[in-house]
Amino acid sequence: MIIGHNSELINWNDFSKIEIRVGTVLSAEIFKEARQPAYKISIDFGHLGVRKTSAQITKLYLPEELIGKQVIAVVNFPPKQIANIQSECLVLGAVNDDEVTLLTTDKPVENGLKIG
Repeated sequence: MIIGHNSELINWNDFSKIEIRVGTVLSAEIFKEARQPAYKISIDFGHLGVRKTSAQITKLYLPEELIGKQVIAVVNFPPKQIANIQSECLVLGAVNDDEVTLLTTDKPVENGLKIG
């Protein structure tokens, strides 16, 4: 069996611990205090509430393009201090060198739906 470079196999129980949810971007602005170019983003996860994060996605997206976009994020990491904000989720994307293309839905869905 071939797995990804530097990866180890996980079992279903490992995967089931990760809360990956759909949310809609409510706001996005340049994160001036960040060391690397990034945006401050607020995302509506429906019944899970609105969560803040930062994302280094400035090469492919403008802040105004993000508003209203549904994104996929991990919501059960502990909060992490990044400069002057508490990051409350991790937005997922496909990484190619230093460019990140956001993972999203191909049709609108309810905020907070679990990815599985």
